Amino acid sequence: MTQYTETTGAVDELETPYELTALDRCDACGAQAYIRVVVASGELLFCAHHGRKHQEKLSQIAHSWHDESSKLLADDRS
Repeated sequence: MTQYTETTGAVDELETPYELTALDRCDACGAQAYIRVVVASGELLFCAHHGRKHQEKLSQIAHSWHDESSKLLADDRS
């Protein structure tokens, strides 16, 4: 299983990084998912809002936490 660090999104060098796309949707509200949490029973996808809302409880059982919410702050204006 690929392990991600919460703050950088870095992965084990032997594993292929997982990248969320616009097709990945939040399990709570249907918005675009920026956070992927792997738990024993599977994976959960969350928008940045719901990921932060549930982070404290989920971090206790999560096998990995992949957070791409920094994309929301990226300056794409050229």
